[in-house]
Amino acid sequence: QLQLVESGGGLVQPGGSLRLSCAASGFTLDYYAINWFRQAPGKEREGVLCISSSGGSTNYADSVKGRFTISRDNAKNTVYLQMNSLKPEDTAVYFCAARSYICSAYQRHYAYWGQGTQVTVSS
Repeated sequence: QLQLVESGGGLVQPGGSLRLSCAASGFTLDYYAINWFRQAPGKEREGVLCISSSGGSTNYADSVKGRFTISRDNAKNTVYLQMNSLKPEDTAVYFCAARSYICSAYQRHYAYWGQGTQVTVSS
């Protein structure tokens, strides 16, 4: 069974950091681009950062530039989202999604989705 599982979410104070993980099972991530999306309460889901199968990254959210980075460890079949200098407006459910090779801004292009992990930034 092909599956993506996110982990690492939680409650953090403003200015803090979290690292989210997206682990794949049932398939290898080597040939897939992984995009992190997020959905805040009452808002549409939006793309955040994507990493292609070759390791190049694409930023879809100006609000996270300079604060969030994406990386992959193919040996662990896992992609990471490092989130620093977190703000209350980063509060959302974060999802990872996979598609073949290259990143896309369109959610419908992603074949596999995780269930999401909650990130709450609050004092």
